[in-house]
Amino acid sequence: MQGKELQSEAEEILPKVSTDGRRTYEGKTYTNYLLVESQQTPKGPRQRILCSLGALAPAPREHWLDLAHRLQSSLQGQSSFPPAEVPLQTLVQKVRRGRPAPAEESPPIAVDPERVTMEEAREAGTVHAGHQVWQQLGLQEILQHAGLSDRACQLSEAMTLNRLIFPLSEHAMPDWMRRTALADILGVDFSSLQDDALYRNLDRLHPNRERIEAELSEREKTLFDLDDTLYLYDLTSTYFEGQAASNPQAQRGYSRDKRPDCKQVLVGLVLDRDGFPKAHETFEGNRQDRTTVGEMLDQLEKRTGRKAGSTVVVDRGMAYPEDLEQIRAHGHHYLVASRQSERNAWLGEFEQGDGWEEVVRTPSPRNPDQEKSSVRIKRCQRGNEVYLLCLSAGREEKDRAIRETHEQRLRKDL
Repeated sequence: MQGKELQSEAEEILPKVSTDGRRTYEGKTYTNYLLVESQQTPKGPRQRILCSLGALAPAPREHWLDLAHRLQSSLQGQSSFPPAEVPLQTLVQKVRRGRPAPAEESPPIAVDPERVTMEEAREAGTVHAGHQVWQQLGLQEILQHAGLSDRACQLSEAMTLNRLIFPLSEHAMPDWMRRTALADILGVDFSSLQDDALYRNLDRLHPNRERIEAELSEREKTLFDLDDTLYLYDLTSTYFEGQAASNPQAQRGYSRDKRPDCKQVLVGLVLDRDGFPKAHETFEGNRQDRTTVGEMLDQLEKRTGRKAGSTVVVDRGMAYPEDLEQIRAHGHHYLVASRQSERNAWLGEFEQGDGWEEVVRTPSPRNPDQEKSSVRIKRCQRGNEVYLLCLSAGREEKDRAIRETHEQRLRKDL
Protein backbone atom coordinates (compact mmCIF):
# COMPACT_ATOMS: atom_id res chain seq x y z
CA MET A 1 0.00 0.00 0.00
CA GLN A 2 1.32 3.40 -0.90
CA GLY A 3 0.42 6.77 0.54
CA LYS A 4 1.12 8.95 3.57
CA GLU A 5 -0.64 6.53 5.90
CA LEU A 6 2.04 3.91 5.23
CA GLN A 7 5.21 5.99 5.57
CA SER A 8 5.89 4.56 9.02
CA GLU A 9 6.03 1.06 7.52
CA ALA A 10 8.72 1.93 4.97
CA GLU A 11 11.37 -0.17 6.70
CA GLU A 12 9.26 -3.33 6.99
CA ILE A 13 8.95 -5.96 4.25
CA LEU A 14 5.16 -6.11 4.22
CA PRO A 15 2.80 -6.91 1.34
CA LYS A 16 1.15 -3.69 0.23
CA VAL A 17 -1.78 -2.81 -2.00
CA SER A 18 -1.07 -0.26 -4.71
CA THR A 19 -3.37 1.56 -7.11
CA ASP A 20 -0.52 2.43 -9.47
CA GLY A 21 -1.96 0.12 -12.12
CA ARG A 22 -4.05 2.79 -13.83
CA ARG A 23 -4.83 2.84 -17.55
CA THR A 24 -6.71 5.50 -19.50
CA TYR A 25 -8.43 4.33 -22.67
CA GLU A 26 -10.73 6.49 -24.80
CA GLY A 27 -11.09 9.01 -21.97
CA LYS A 28 -11.97 6.42 -19.32
CA THR A 29 -9.63 5.44 -16.47
CA TYR A 30 -9.37 1.79 -15.48
CA THR A 31 -7.88 0.96 -12.07
CA ASN A 32 -5.97 -2.28 -11.49
CA TYR A 33 -5.01 -3.04 -7.85
CA LEU A 34 -1.55 -4.53 -7.39
CA LEU A 35 -0.14 -6.37 -4.38
CA VAL A 36 3.47 -5.26 -3.87
CA GLU A 37 6.18 -5.57 -1.22
CA SER A 38 9.11 -3.35 -0.30
CA GLN A 39 12.61 -4.73 -0.61
CA GLN A 40 16.05 -3.27 -0.03
CA THR A 41 18.29 -2.84 -3.08
CA PRO A 42 21.73 -1.24 -3.58
CA LYS A 43 19.88 1.81 -4.89
CA GLY A 44 17.55 2.01 -1.90
CA PRO A 45 14.09 0.60 -1.11
CA ARG A 46 12.10 -0.53 -4.12
CA GLN A 47 8.68 -2.16 -4.57
CA ARG A 48 8.22 -5.50 -6.31
CA ILE A 49 4.85 -6.60 -7.71
CA LEU A 50 3.66 -9.88 -6.23
CA CYS A 51 0.36 -10.26 -8.04
CA SER A 52 -2.52 -8.36 -9.58
CA LEU A 53 -5.88 -8.19 -7.83
CA GLY A 54 -7.75 -6.89 -10.86
CA ALA A 55 -10.28 -4.13 -10.59
CA LEU A 56 -11.68 -5.34 -7.26
CA ALA A 57 -10.26 -3.43 -4.28
CA PRO A 58 -9.27 -5.86 -1.48
CA ALA A 59 -10.89 -3.67 1.22
CA PRO A 60 -11.60 -0.02 1.98
CA ARG A 61 -8.40 2.07 1.88
CA GLU A 62 -8.40 2.63 5.67
CA HIS A 63 -8.21 -1.17 6.15
CA TRP A 64 -5.28 -1.80 3.81
CA LEU A 65 -2.58 -1.51 6.48
CA ASP A 66 -4.37 -3.96 8.77
CA LEU A 67 -4.80 -6.37 5.87
CA ALA A 68 -1.08 -6.13 5.05
CA HIS A 69 -0.16 -7.00 8.66
CA ARG A 70 -2.53 -9.98 8.73
CA LEU A 71 -1.27 -11.19 5.39
CA GLN A 72 2.34 -10.96 6.59
CA SER A 73 1.43 -12.94 9.74
CA SER A 74 -0.29 -15.61 7.65
CA LEU A 75 2.79 -15.95 5.44
CA GLN A 76 4.82 -16.57 8.61
CA GLY A 77 2.59 -19.47 9.68
CA GLN A 78 0.09 -17.84 12.04
CA SER A 79 -3.36 -19.08 11.14
CA SER A 80 -5.78 -17.35 13.53
CA PHE A 81 -7.13 -14.03 12.23
CA PRO A 82 -10.31 -11.94 12.41
CA PRO A 83 -12.56 -12.15 9.32
CA ALA A 84 -11.33 -10.25 6.27
CA GLU A 85 -13.28 -8.64 3.46
CA VAL A 86 -11.21 -10.59 0.88
CA PRO A 87 -10.50 -14.31 1.43
CA LEU A 88 -7.09 -14.24 3.07
CA GLN A 89 -5.95 -17.63 1.88
CA THR A 90 -6.51 -16.56 -1.73
CA LEU A 91 -4.15 -13.63 -1.24
CA VAL A 92 -1.63 -15.87 0.54
CA GLN A 93 -1.61 -18.28 -2.41
CA LYS A 94 -1.19 -15.44 -4.90
CA VAL A 95 1.70 -13.95 -2.92
CA ARG A 96 3.45 -17.30 -2.65
CA ARG A 97 3.13 -17.78 -6.39
CA GLY A 98 4.43 -14.26 -7.00
CA ARG A 99 7.43 -14.56 -4.71
CA PRO A 100 10.51 -16.44 -5.84
CA ALA A 101 10.95 -19.69 -3.91
CA PRO A 102 13.78 -19.50 -1.32
CA ALA A 103 16.72 -21.81 -1.63
CA GLU A 104 15.83 -23.69 1.55
CA GLU A 105 12.36 -22.94 2.88
CA SER A 106 11.88 -24.03 6.48
CA PRO A 107 8.43 -25.32 7.43
CA PRO A 108 6.39 -22.98 9.64
CA ILE A 109 6.50 -23.62 13.38
CA ALA A 110 3.20 -23.80 15.23
CA VAL A 111 3.18 -21.92 18.55
CA ASP A 112 0.58 -22.44 21.26
CA PRO A 113 0.32 -19.06 23.07
CA GLU A 114 -1.16 -20.72 26.14
CA ARG A 115 2.04 -22.71 26.68
CA VAL A 116 4.47 -19.80 26.24
CA THR A 117 6.23 -18.92 29.52
CA MET A 118 8.76 -16.28 30.47
CA GLU A 119 11.90 -17.06 32.46
CA GLU A 120 14.73 -14.89 33.83
CA ALA A 121 13.09 -11.57 33.00
CA ARG A 122 15.41 -8.58 33.05
CA GLU A 123 14.65 -4.93 33.79
CA ALA A 124 16.21 -3.03 30.91
CA GLY A 125 14.59 0.39 30.44
CA THR A 126 15.78 2.21 33.56
CA VAL A 127 19.33 0.82 33.55
CA HIS A 128 19.67 1.52 29.83
CA ALA A 129 18.65 5.17 30.34
CA GLY A 130 21.01 5.44 33.31
CA HIS A 131 23.87 3.97 31.27
CA GLN A 132 23.34 6.57 28.54
CA VAL A 133 23.49 9.39 31.11
CA TRP A 134 26.64 7.84 32.62
CA GLN A 135 28.30 7.92 29.21
CA GLN A 136 27.17 11.45 28.36
CA LEU A 137 28.59 12.75 31.65
CA GLY A 138 31.91 11.06 30.92
CA LEU A 139 32.02 9.40 34.33
CA GLN A 140 33.95 6.43 32.95
CA GLU A 141 36.84 8.70 31.94
CA ILE A 142 36.74 10.55 35.26
CA LEU A 143 37.11 7.30 37.22
CA GLN A 144 39.85 6.06 34.91
CA HIS A 145 41.77 9.30 35.43
CA ALA A 146 41.54 8.62 39.17
CA GLY A 147 43.31 5.29 38.61
CA LEU A 148 40.39 2.88 38.79
CA SER A 149 40.44 -0.27 36.64
CA ASP A 150 37.77 -1.15 34.08
CA ARG A 151 36.21 -3.61 36.53
CA ALA A 152 36.11 -0.96 39.28
CA CYS A 153 34.49 1.50 36.86
CA GLN A 154 31.84 -1.05 35.93
CA LEU A 155 31.05 -1.81 39.58
CA SER A 156 30.92 1.93 40.35
CA GLU A 157 28.43 2.48 37.53
CA ALA A 158 26.26 -0.42 38.66
CA MET A 159 26.28 0.80 42.28
CA THR A 160 25.45 4.37 41.21
CA LEU A 161 22.53 3.25 39.04
CA ASN A 162 21.19 1.20 41.93
CA ARG A 163 21.24 4.29 44.16
CA LEU A 164 19.28 6.21 41.51
CA ILE A 165 16.79 3.51 40.50
CA PHE A 166 16.19 1.16 43.45
CA PRO A 167 18.41 2.01 46.45
CA LEU A 168 19.60 -1.03 48.36
CA SER A 169 22.42 -1.94 50.71
CA GLU A 170 25.63 -3.34 49.26
CA HIS A 171 24.55 -6.74 50.61
CA ALA A 172 21.39 -6.72 48.45
CA MET A 173 22.84 -5.02 45.36
CA PRO A 174 24.25 -8.14 43.61
CA ASP A 175 20.80 -9.78 43.42
CA TRP A 176 19.33 -6.56 42.02
CA MET A 177 22.06 -6.37 39.37
CA ARG A 178 21.27 -9.92 38.29
CA ARG A 179 17.58 -8.97 37.92
CA THR A 180 18.45 -6.20 35.45
CA ALA A 181 20.08 -6.06 32.03
CA LEU A 182 23.20 -4.38 33.42
CA ALA A 183 25.38 -7.41 32.71
CA ASP A 184 24.35 -7.34 29.03
CA ILE A 185 24.69 -3.55 28.74
CA LEU A 186 28.14 -3.44 30.37
CA GLY A 187 29.32 -6.73 28.89
CA VAL A 188 30.29 -8.23 32.26
CA ASP A 189 29.28 -11.27 34.27
CA PHE A 190 27.53 -10.57 37.58
CA SER A 191 26.42 -14.16 38.18
CA SER A 192 28.99 -14.77 40.94
CA LEU A 193 29.22 -11.20 42.26
CA GLN A 194 29.20 -10.93 46.07
CA ASP A 195 28.82 -7.95 48.39
CA ASP A 196 32.49 -8.10 49.44
CA ALA A 197 33.51 -6.91 45.96
CA LEU A 198 31.24 -3.86 46.35
CA TYR A 199 32.65 -3.00 49.77
CA ARG A 200 36.19 -3.23 48.38
CA ASN A 201 35.17 -0.97 45.50
CA LEU A 202 34.04 1.67 47.99
CA ASP A 203 37.49 1.43 49.57
CA ARG A 204 38.98 2.25 46.16
CA LEU A 205 36.69 5.23 45.60
CA HIS A 206 37.11 6.90 48.98
CA PRO A 207 40.84 7.82 48.72
CA ASN A 208 40.19 9.31 45.25
CA ARG A 209 37.13 11.35 46.21
CA GLU A 210 38.95 14.70 45.99
CA ARG A 211 40.09 14.17 42.40
CA ILE A 212 36.75 12.68 41.33
CA GLU A 213 34.74 15.55 42.81
CA ALA A 214 37.08 18.14 41.27
CA GLU A 215 36.64 16.65 37.78
CA LEU A 216 32.91 16.35 38.30
CA SER A 217 32.78 20.03 39.21
CA GLU A 218 34.61 20.96 36.02
CA ARG A 219 32.35 18.70 33.95
CA GLU A 220 29.23 20.26 35.45
CA LYS A 221 30.47 23.74 34.42
CA THR A 222 30.59 22.61 30.78
CA LEU A 223 27.18 20.89 30.88
CA PHE A 224 25.07 23.16 33.06
CA ASP A 225 24.84 26.87 33.74
CA LEU A 226 25.07 26.45 37.52
CA ASP A 227 25.04 29.28 40.03
CA ASP A 228 28.19 28.99 42.15
CA THR A 229 27.45 32.00 44.36
CA LEU A 230 25.56 30.06 47.03
CA TYR A 231 26.65 27.00 49.01
CA LEU A 232 24.69 25.08 51.64
CA TYR A 233 26.66 23.12 54.24
CA ASP A 234 25.35 20.66 56.79
CA LEU A 235 26.35 17.44 58.55
CA THR A 236 24.76 14.12 59.34
CA SER A 237 25.93 11.01 61.15
CA THR A 238 25.91 7.28 60.48
CA TYR A 239 26.54 4.67 63.15
CA PHE A 240 28.14 1.23 63.23
CA GLU A 241 27.01 -1.98 64.84
CA GLY A 242 29.95 -3.46 66.70
CA GLN A 243 33.21 -2.02 67.96
CA ALA A 244 34.55 -0.66 64.60
CA ALA A 245 38.02 -1.11 66.09
CA SER A 246 39.80 -0.72 62.74
CA ASN A 247 38.22 2.69 62.04
CA PRO A 248 39.86 5.46 64.10
CA GLN A 249 37.15 7.96 63.06
CA ALA A 250 34.41 5.82 64.61
CA GLN A 251 33.70 7.47 67.97
CA ARG A 252 30.74 7.94 70.26
CA GLY A 253 29.17 11.38 70.08
CA TYR A 254 25.89 13.21 69.59
CA SER A 255 23.79 10.74 67.64
CA ARG A 256 21.21 12.06 65.20
CA ASP A 257 19.99 8.46 64.85
CA LYS A 258 19.21 8.24 68.60
CA ARG A 259 21.88 5.54 69.02
CA PRO A 260 24.34 6.95 71.56
CA ASP A 261 25.37 3.38 72.37
CA CYS A 262 26.99 2.94 68.94
CA LYS A 263 30.11 4.44 67.46
CA GLN A 264 29.57 6.78 64.53
CA VAL A 265 31.21 9.09 62.00
CA LEU A 266 30.10 12.51 60.80
CA VAL A 267 29.58 13.22 57.11
CA GLY A 268 29.74 16.82 55.92
CA LEU A 269 28.21 17.74 52.55
CA VAL A 270 28.24 20.97 50.53
CA LEU A 271 25.54 21.58 47.90
CA ASP A 272 25.07 24.43 45.48
CA ARG A 273 21.84 26.35 44.91
CA ASP A 274 20.56 23.70 42.47
CA GLY A 275 21.28 20.78 44.80
CA PHE A 276 24.43 19.54 43.05
CA PRO A 277 26.94 18.04 45.53
CA LYS A 278 30.21 19.98 45.45
CA ALA A 279 32.28 18.33 48.19
CA HIS A 280 31.97 15.93 51.09
CA GLU A 281 34.18 14.86 53.97
CA THR A 282 34.09 12.32 56.78
CA PHE A 283 34.89 13.45 60.33
CA GLU A 284 35.33 11.79 63.71
CA GLY A 285 32.07 10.81 65.35
CA ASN A 286 32.73 12.84 68.52
CA ARG A 287 33.60 16.05 66.72
CA GLN A 288 31.47 19.16 67.20
CA ASP A 289 29.79 20.53 64.09
CA ARG A 290 31.23 24.00 64.53
CA THR A 291 34.82 22.72 64.41
CA THR A 292 34.40 21.46 60.81
CA VAL A 293 33.57 24.74 59.04
CA GLY A 294 37.11 25.91 58.25
CA GLU A 295 38.26 22.50 57.07
CA MET A 296 35.21 22.12 54.87
CA LEU A 297 35.76 25.51 53.25
CA ASP A 298 39.35 24.49 52.44
CA GLN A 299 38.09 21.31 50.76
CA LEU A 300 35.44 23.25 48.86
CA GLU A 301 38.09 25.52 47.35
CA LYS A 302 40.14 22.51 46.28
CA ARG A 303 37.11 20.89 44.61
CA THR A 304 35.62 23.92 42.85
CA GLY A 305 38.55 26.30 42.51
CA ARG A 306 36.39 29.21 43.68
CA LYS A 307 38.29 31.33 46.18
CA ALA A 308 35.94 33.99 47.52
CA GLY A 309 32.72 35.92 47.08
CA SER A 310 30.12 33.20 47.61
CA THR A 311 27.44 33.04 50.29
CA VAL A 312 27.68 30.11 52.71
CA VAL A 313 24.50 28.93 54.42
CA VAL A 314 24.79 27.00 57.70
CA ASP A 315 22.42 26.23 60.58
CA ARG A 316 22.60 27.57 64.12
CA GLY A 317 24.92 24.74 65.22
CA MET A 318 27.65 26.49 63.21
CA ALA A 319 26.64 30.08 63.96
CA TYR A 320 29.24 30.70 66.66
CA PRO A 321 31.58 33.71 66.37
CA GLU A 322 34.58 31.55 65.49
CA ASP A 323 32.61 29.92 62.62
CA LEU A 324 31.59 33.27 61.20
CA GLU A 325 35.18 34.43 61.43
CA GLN A 326 36.31 31.35 59.48
CA ILE A 327 33.80 32.15 56.72
CA ARG A 328 34.92 35.77 56.58
CA ALA A 329 38.57 34.70 56.51
CA HIS A 330 37.88 32.72 53.33
CA GLY A 331 36.33 35.81 51.75
CA HIS A 332 32.75 34.54 51.76
CA HIS A 333 29.46 35.99 52.91
CA TYR A 334 27.20 33.98 55.20
CA LEU A 335 23.58 33.36 56.03
CA VAL A 336 23.05 31.71 59.42
CA ALA A 337 20.24 31.08 61.86
CA SER A 338 20.86 32.94 65.09
CA ARG A 339 20.94 31.10 68.38
CA GLN A 340 18.22 31.67 70.95
CA SER A 341 20.35 33.94 73.13
CA GLU A 342 20.77 36.35 70.21
CA ARG A 343 17.06 36.34 69.39
CA ASN A 344 16.14 37.59 72.85
CA ALA A 345 17.95 40.86 72.10
CA TRP A 346 15.44 41.58 69.32
CA LEU A 347 12.21 41.08 71.27
CA GLY A 348 11.47 44.82 71.15
CA GLU A 349 11.71 44.90 67.37
CA PHE A 350 9.42 41.86 67.11
CA GLU A 351 6.75 43.65 69.12
CA GLN A 352 6.77 46.76 66.91
CA GLY A 353 4.21 46.58 64.12
CA ASP A 354 5.95 48.76 61.53
CA GLY A 355 8.62 47.78 58.99
CA TRP A 356 7.33 44.29 58.22
CA GLU A 357 7.09 42.99 54.65
CA GLU A 358 5.08 40.03 53.38
CA VAL A 359 7.10 37.35 51.57
CA VAL A 360 5.28 35.86 48.59
CA ARG A 361 5.92 32.13 48.57
CA THR A 362 4.81 30.54 45.29
CA PRO A 363 3.94 26.81 45.27
CA SER A 364 6.36 24.40 43.68
CA PRO A 365 5.70 23.74 39.97
CA ARG A 366 5.76 20.03 40.81
CA ASN A 367 3.12 20.50 43.52
CA PRO A 368 0.71 23.26 42.44
CA ASP A 369 -1.75 22.38 45.24
CA GLN A 370 0.88 23.00 47.91
CA GLU A 371 -0.17 25.44 50.63
CA LYS A 372 2.49 27.86 51.81
CA SER A 373 2.29 29.38 55.26
CA SER A 374 2.54 33.16 55.52
CA VAL A 375 5.92 34.72 56.33
CA ARG A 376 6.78 38.34 57.20
CA ILE A 377 10.27 39.77 57.52
CA LYS A 378 11.87 42.95 58.87
CA ARG A 379 15.36 44.05 57.86
CA CYS A 380 17.59 45.48 60.61
CA GLN A 381 21.29 46.37 60.67
CA ARG A 382 23.84 46.68 63.44
CA GLY A 383 27.30 47.63 62.28
CA ASN A 384 28.29 45.41 59.36
CA GLU A 385 25.76 42.70 60.26
CA VAL A 386 22.35 42.56 58.58
CA TYR A 387 19.61 40.80 60.54
CA LEU A 388 16.35 39.50 59.10
CA LEU A 389 13.62 39.12 61.70
CA CYS A 390 11.03 36.57 60.61
CA LEU A 391 7.44 35.92 61.66
CA SER A 392 5.78 32.82 60.22
CA ALA A 393 2.52 31.03 60.86
CA GLY A 394 4.34 27.72 61.03
CA ARG A 395 6.71 28.93 63.76
CA GLU A 396 3.82 30.46 65.65
CA GLU A 397 2.01 27.12 65.73
CA LYS A 398 5.19 25.34 66.82
CA ASP A 399 5.85 27.79 69.68
CA ARG A 400 2.24 27.57 70.81
CA ALA A 401 2.43 23.76 70.89
CA ILE A 402 5.64 23.91 72.97
CA ARG A 403 4.07 26.30 75.50
CA GLU A 404 0.95 24.16 75.79
CA THR A 405 3.07 21.07 76.41
CA HIS A 406 5.00 22.86 79.15
CA GLU A 407 1.74 24.11 80.66
CA GLN A 408 0.27 20.60 80.74
CA ARG A 409 3.37 19.25 82.47
CA LEU A 410 3.27 22.08 85.02
CA ARG A 411 -0.42 21.44 85.78
CA LYS A 412 0.29 17.73 86.18
CA ASP A 413 3.14 18.41 88.60
CA LEU A 414 1.05 20.85 90.62
